[in-house]
Amino acid sequence: MSLSKLIKPTGTTRKRLRNVLLVTPAIVAVAALTACSPQNGGGSASSTGGTSASNVNLVVIGGASDDVFFSTVKRGIDDAAKVPEASGAKVTYLALKNYDNLGPDVAQLITNALGMKPSAIAVPDWVPTAEDPAIQSVIAAGIPVIIYNAGTWDQASKLGAMTYIGTDEYLAGKAAGEALGKAGSKNASCVNTVPGSTNLEDRCSGVKDGIAETGGTSSELALPATSFGNATAVTQAIKSNLQQNTSIDAVITVGGSDSEAAFAALTQANSTAKFITFGNSTTVDARIQAGTQLAFIDQQPYAQGFYSVSALWQYVAYGLELPTKPILTGPAVITKDNVAAVISGSAAGVR
Repeated sequence: MSLSKLIKPTGTTRKRLRNVLLVTPAIVAVAALTACSPQNGGGSASSTGGTSASNVNLVVIGGASDDVFFSTVKRGIDDAAKVPEASGAKVTYLALKNYDNLGPDVAQLITNALGMKPSAIAVPDWVPTAEDPAIQSVIAAGIPVIIYNAGTWDQASKLGAMTYIGTDEYLAGKAAGEALGKAGSKNASCVNTVPGSTNLEDRCSGVKDGIAETGGTSSELALPATSFGNATAVTQAIKSNLQQNTSIDAVITVGGSDSEAAFAALTQANSTAKFITFGNSTTVDARIQAGTQLAFIDQQPYAQGFYSVSALWQYVAYGLELPTKPILTGPAVITKDNVAAVISGSAAGVR
């Protein structure tokens, strides 16, 4: 499975992908262990390298506790936190309660984090219009920030953040659309249960452009944010859409949390539509193996959490900073041909 084969930037639209670094948990682990050696100190004058490790206070802001995707991100955060915590440092995870008021709620968490006197902060930039003023206030206070999971390197660099760690959401969506087109689909429904989140909207935009390459079309089914995590509501909405629009021959969910609800809707509607999800689980893997799901789009959430903590720790404690930006953890298309390679990771909760 090669991520680099999928990422093929062309033209000005993809210029933000220059100087790309693709990371895997193995590479991240080596970097984290390297940071443990005092002889590797030094680095940027703006870092706090040389500060007593026991005084380091890292804050990571992330998704809701009932979000399946972010449970994997949190696993990466927790595993990476073992290194700084062994030196007496503190790593705190601030979770959203839900996604009903996404932008303002994240902005409030950023403000709360600033009040904790952090050494550095990692945060997704889901809704830039609401979050960016709060992020800028943190950076203006001289506190290093990493944008992870949601955002772009262009946006992160404009804010003055250290880097962006995650996937290119438009490319991820485009890859999904291309996969559907190659499978023969012509009319896709992109289900979004967190409308207003720019990274999820970028996914649906990419799906539309990807399937268009083979003459297909795609429309976004935007559901209220209150439907996130409500399997019954999501199933009913997708089922109703399939029954009202019988030409739909592909369904894609932009979040793994909705995958089971979407599959239930397909089953109840007796639909033969091709099915792709963003994010995976053991049941997703099983469906792909059985041929009842076409693929899932992998962005390696474990790596996003792990490396966000590792990069902040290395920078704050030792002044170490990777020069290659952004750090991309995806996307990759996982199909029946390569799903065997990720099954053990899914079972372990790191895929």
